[in-house]
Amino acid sequence: MLPWKRLLRPIAALFLAISATVVPAATAAHAATTAPTAPSSGWNDYHCKPSAAHPRPVVLVHGTLGNSVDNWLGLAPYLKHRGYCVFSLDYGQLPGVPFFHALGPIDKSAEQLSAYVDEVLAATGAPKADIVGHSQGGMMPRYYLKFLGGAATVNALVGIAPNNHGTTLAGLTNLLPFFPGAEDLLTAATPALAQQIVGSDFMTKLNEGGDTVPGVRYTVIATRYDEVVTPHRTQYLSGENVSNVLIQDLCPLDLSEHALLGLTDRIAFHEVANALDPARATATTCASVLG
Repeated sequence: MLPWKRLLRPIAALFLAISATVVPAATAAHAATTAPTAPSSGWNDYHCKPSAAHPRPVVLVHGTLGNSVDNWLGLAPYLKHRGYCVFSLDYGQLPGVPFFHALGPIDKSAEQLSAYVDEVLAATGAPKADIVGHSQGGMMPRYYLKFLGGAATVNALVGIAPNNHGTTLAGLTNLLPFFPGAEDLLTAATPALAQQIVGSDFMTKLNEGGDTVPGVRYTVIATRYDEVVTPHRTQYLSGENVSNVLIQDLCPLDLSEHALLGLTDRIAFHEVANALDPARATATTCASVLG
């Protein structure tokens, strides 16, 4: 094997935590035991009707390599307990790759989200939904809002560590040109990985003409310890109705990195709740971990 081919696998593995050549083999062995099942803790309840206090359903959008259950074992019950109708979808599936999703073309994933939001609105009777997404899940909905008419049916988008302007993965993506065929392999095998590199055609299209669309409130919740979407300030959005939040400005003791910010960080969860219901927002502090 040529030297660059030996190096390609660890570089791809580091890029968003997994190699394009490893995913199918790793997941096939676990398909029978690890495929997500419907959660039993109260979310994805199509009989749920939004209340006067929380009149919009919340659609949770997982990140790259995530799924509709595991990404939300912390946040979904947190919001459900506070009276929200909560829903989550799987998207970006690749043939033969169970469990690890959000790897397919991001524009096609946005079409899946569009159909899912329509389904949720039809079931709940609500005119609009709120979207909360982690990582790719905080960025992909922007394609839906900007190009697929989502602004008509979405009130707010809350991105937790969203990859809004592409990532350098702490500079590692800058090495791809030195390994002939590496980026082509990413594009062919796992399109969403290649599309999330800073400067990609997808990122250029997404951000041309401005980050936001009228009529939608945007919140970005970031951590300075993010090791996946780097530099972390590239997560921020510009435009009207935008709030960019650095979690360490709210609690300097919060050491959450990219994954934990969306999976377990109750300080971030409190800020999500504030973004969903700004009229009833309360100060987010280190003590919010107890809320």
